[in-house]
Amino acid sequence: MSKTNVNLDATELDVDTQAEGTDTTASEVKAKDKPKKLRISYERKKGLYGYGFISLWIIGTVYFFLIPIIKSMFYAFHKTRLESGRLDLTFIGLDNFNEALFKSPTYIPALSASLTEVWQRVVIIVIFSLFIAVLLNQKFKGRVVARAIFFLPVIIATGPVIGIINGDMVNQGVQGAEQFNTLFETDLVGKLMEFVGIYNVSQQLTETIQTITSDIFNLVWNSGVQILIFLAALQTIPTAAREAAEVEGATAWEYFWKITFPYVSPMILANIIYTVIDCFTDPDNEVMRMVVSMKDQWNFGYMSAIAWIYFAIVGVALAIVILIVSKLVHYEVD
Repeated sequence: MSKTNVNLDATELDVDTQAEGTDTTASEVKAKDKPKKLRISYERKKGLYGYGFISLWIIGTVYFFLIPIIKSMFYAFHKTRLESGRLDLTFIGLDNFNEALFKSPTYIPALSASLTEVWQRVVIIVIFSLFIAVLLNQKFKGRVVARAIFFLPVIIATGPVIGIINGDMVNQGVQGAEQFNTLFETDLVGKLMEFVGIYNVSQQLTETIQTITSDIFNLVWNSGVQILIFLAALQTIPTAAREAAEVEGATAWEYFWKITFPYVSPMILANIIYTVIDCFTDPDNEVMRMVVSMKDQWNFGYMSAIAWIYFAIVGVALAIVILIVSKLVHYEVD
């Protein structure tokens, strides 16, 4: 009887073991059949969040920047005209570029005038903004208010506002442009030159000084961003450098050229690049006015050609500026 019982127990144990094995195998099969959850690492999640935040910028860049650039290049090789309410395109190759460079009596003079005006404005704006930034970096009462006044044009510098200030109120739907515009005009420079006694010394000198200073309001208006950049650079000058200069007995003039100028020189390059682009894209320069006028005539082909020539010249000018000025830039090495 005992042997029989032992055999029966062993048989039951084998059956139980097989049943457990069968259950384990079934659970494994069910686990394999279940879809696996997608696990994303924390770094990957952060990357996806970043793409989500800049997705609107990417869409805007493609829709408002890349597509118009491609269309502009396409139009530059075609003659465009409006027929029956639709734009008709005729492929003409490089004829638009050839006409702009060699046949047009207005484009080359307008381009030359724009280049001359841009270089004058760039030099004046950069020097003026650096001078004002050095003044605003000093400690005096009302410094915050003074900084706000010089940066205020950047906040409200919209097309309609600057148009009204320049007296173009007719296009802005406002009357009395001449009276309002006189608030921003002054002949103090001419009177100062008469007082100093240099008004009629040289006609060319007089005209140059008056041209540079007669539009002082626009000068201040276009210098807000540059002043802010120079202020940020001035505030990065180490206190130890200032104290060492004072200990050595450096004058304000020596301190500017030996300490201030080297530290802000990288921002001088940045401001020159910013100002060059800002002046080249100013709607008031002659080439930009020509481009806008072509749009009103539906002459998109010729307009695109002169715009691409202008863009190429701006790119070459910027490359030359960067090549020359970068040699004068001092970078602080830790």
